[in-house]
Amino acid sequence: MLRVKGLLHYGLQVPSLDTGASFYSAFGLEAAERGNAVVIRCDGREQDQTVLMEGPVKRFHHVAFAVEPDSLPDWQRHLEGLGLKLLDAPGEVPGGLWFRDHEGNLVNLRDEGIAPGRAYGTTDAQDANVGDRIRRIDQARWLTATEQTRPQRLGHMLIFSSDVAASEAFYIRTLGLRLSDRIINGGPVFLNSGPGDHHVFGFVPGTHPGLHHSSWMVSDIDQIARGARNMADVGYTKGWGLGRHTLGSNLFHYIQDPWGSWIEYSGDMDCITENWQPNDWDCPPAIWGPGEPPADFITNQEAKPA
Repeated sequence: MLRVKGLLHYGLQVPSLDTGASFYSAFGLEAAERGNAVVIRCDGREQDQTVLMEGPVKRFHHVAFAVEPDSLPDWQRHLEGLGLKLLDAPGEVPGGLWFRDHEGNLVNLRDEGIAPGRAYGTTDAQDANVGDRIRRIDQARWLTATEQTRPQRLGHMLIFSSDVAASEAFYIRTLGLRLSDRIINGGPVFLNSGPGDHHVFGFVPGTHPGLHHSSWMVSDIDQIARGARNMADVGYTKGWGLGRHTLGSNLFHYIQDPWGSWIEYSGDMDCITENWQPNDWDCPPAIWGPGEPPADFITNQEAKPA
């Protein structure tokens, strides 16, 4: 069975490219103009992670996944065999195969390798002293815990879906993604692309499609906390964190972006293999944190498509 290799990037239509570039730069990412778009990358990593395109309102534009080298013809046969219509690529993001999912979201399959995450520095989490595992000796950590937050890679993203079960079935059947875990009674669904992060994609219930959040991996809790403080210092004060999630177990801090979606600093995500067995869980989204998330945390603030 064909299976995508992982998440490459996502596209957003936003009312102001300057606002978008400023926000993502404050978050610790690199923004650069490319034609009529702004491309967001992680420092030291040669891979597009977000593509911003200008439009009258903020709108989730597309999601791009990596596939095996030279496999696009096989994917074309697979997609057409499922009755999906292939589309022309938008001008801002040429290349690959394009189609719409069952809710109208654009999906892009690209014959690209996934760039490795930027290497951890010598003062990052690998030097943490935990219990009797002592790795940092005769070094004052506070003196090196002041580095500017720089995400290493896009880890995962969740989008709104009016039918989470149908979305789960579509992406498993179409892209070969696998179920990681679900929260029952109207909770989110998390999907993986094979060995690696517990989830790379998923869905939260909503009235119509849209971006819920993107999650960016950082090295340790200092990078999460410093990033949250730095974002607050430049005016992005609304958020949720610091906490540790249940499904995926990752540490988190969310910040609301200028358009009502969320962006997450994340670390210490569960790593899974092909042996992972998914479950349905009756649990809250976090095992600890600063109380309940904001009232509009699961509110899709994107305009409904015309």
